[in-house]
Amino acid sequence: MLAKHGANITGLDEHAEPAAGRFAMRIAFALPVEQQDVLASALHIWSKKEEGEIHLHAADRVPRVAILCSREDHCLADLLWRFDAGELRGRVVGVFATQPGHEAICSAYDVPLRHMPVGDGGMPVHEKELLEGLDGVDLVILARYMRILSEDFLERVNAPVINIHHSFLPAFIGANPYEEAHERGVKLIGATAHYAWPELDAGPIIEQDVVRVGHRQDPGQLRLMGRDVERVVLARAVKAHLEDRVVVWGNRTVVFS
Repeated sequence: MLAKHGANITGLDEHAEPAAGRFAMRIAFALPVEQQDVLASALHIWSKKEEGEIHLHAADRVPRVAILCSREDHCLADLLWRFDAGELRGRVVGVFATQPGHEAICSAYDVPLRHMPVGDGGMPVHEKELLEGLDGVDLVILARYMRILSEDFLERVNAPVINIHHSFLPAFIGANPYEEAHERGVKLIGATAHYAWPELDAGPIIEQDVVRVGHRQDPGQLRLMGRDVERVVLARAVKAHLEDRVVVWGNRTVVFS
């Protein structure tokens, strides 16, 4: 079908799981402008007939990205630098912070900052205000946001949400993984980037990495070491998503190279 419409394939990757009856493919191709709408229509008709799914994305599009954070800014600063340097494809249209202190870094990259503390109305009011501010974005990044978003919010935000968890999931779920890791005497700590689901830290995993530690590190030192892993893992996950290399199968992902 691609050849019929004059497309030139520039990249292809695929993955099959015959026992589960699953097959996924990612194809990058160049196509004459006058054939784009015709091919899109033909592919969608074909996908319905074959009971599959097709998602088409223009490689030169610039996704609108929003970043949510709390007090810590190491992931925020890293992401803003990577977007500004062109390492990540997209435009950060806003940073939404529950805690103050990010004015300098956002100003340096000319990114709008909105301070949105969780007030007396609790998370329901906070989420309502967030939804208004996130209208029209293509991706939401939780850069150490440290709040649990409701199922209603995740359904209504109308955009994928990527979270960075400061632990090598499924170990040490929750808010204090470095303390728990220290208590267990682990020799590896890590970070996990995953899509946010209503169930805490249970969404499909996109990227993970670890760093070796020893008995001499206390929880504070583990936290400092973990920040480097968190930055890199989150950036890799965001990059893979923005480049349309992630396929979600239930609670799993296929991440094409």
